[in-house]
Amino acid sequence: MNQIHPLAVVDPEAKLGDNNIIGPFCVIDKNVVMGDNNHLLNNVTIHTGARIGSGNEFFPGASISTKPQDLKFKGEETTCELGDNNSIRENVTISRGTASRGKTVVGSGNLLMENMHIAHDCVIGNGCIIGNSTKFAGEVEVDDFAIISAEVLFHQFIRVGSYVMIQGGSRTSQDIPPYIIAGKEPIRFAGVNLIGLRRRGFSNETIEMIHDTYRTIYAKGIIKDGVAEARLKYPDSKEVEYICSFFENSKRGVIR
Repeated sequence: MNQIHPLAVVDPEAKLGDNNIIGPFCVIDKNVVMGDNNHLLNNVTIHTGARIGSGNEFFPGASISTKPQDLKFKGEETTCELGDNNSIRENVTISRGTASRGKTVVGSGNLLMENMHIAHDCVIGNGCIIGNSTKFAGEVEVDDFAIISAEVLFHQFIRVGSYVMIQGGSRTSQDIPPYIIAGKEPIRFAGVNLIGLRRRGFSNETIEMIHDTYRTIYAKGIIKDGVAEARLKYPDSKEVEYICSFFENSKRGVIR
């Protein structure tokens, strides 16, 4: 049975699972689908188009599936999809999609800290930690287990690789490849994320292989040549293939 505070407003067309707790002054709009065991503290707004999994916690002021801040948006029916077991802290805003992709996606097990924003059509993976007041412009992609510090600004259309650590206060208009630390001003490659990788169970041999791959790629004047050489060195490594594919598929260029 759901526990809905008498001062909350839940549209009769919203579809709620079981055992959800809806606190005072929360608003759940029509065309919302929510799973089980979610907890909305006070003053949370879930707008139309939200598709929410189970076990999520929403803190006061969170606003989910908001109308996109995109002048090209013409009211088309789009969604904002959240997975399971996310912690959505105070004043987090997440926009729903536009006609470009049709949906904004946030995976499972993420911590989205206070006052951060995810714009329309972004895709955020699983297990990410995103710091206070960090802002994503439209159509940014973040792969799994990224750690992004506070007040980081992301240009639209960029991609962030898995297992990165990004320094607080950074800003980037280029892609950030996996397994690295990115920081300084202007933002650039600052080494392999050794501590983060060890905490995630990467062996010393794999970490050294990742390190050598970046040495190989960045040592070349032409990135394509470095990628080809890295593949020849480590043809059977999924980590190296991920790095090489990331560089090859980058549309905005990769930080150096």
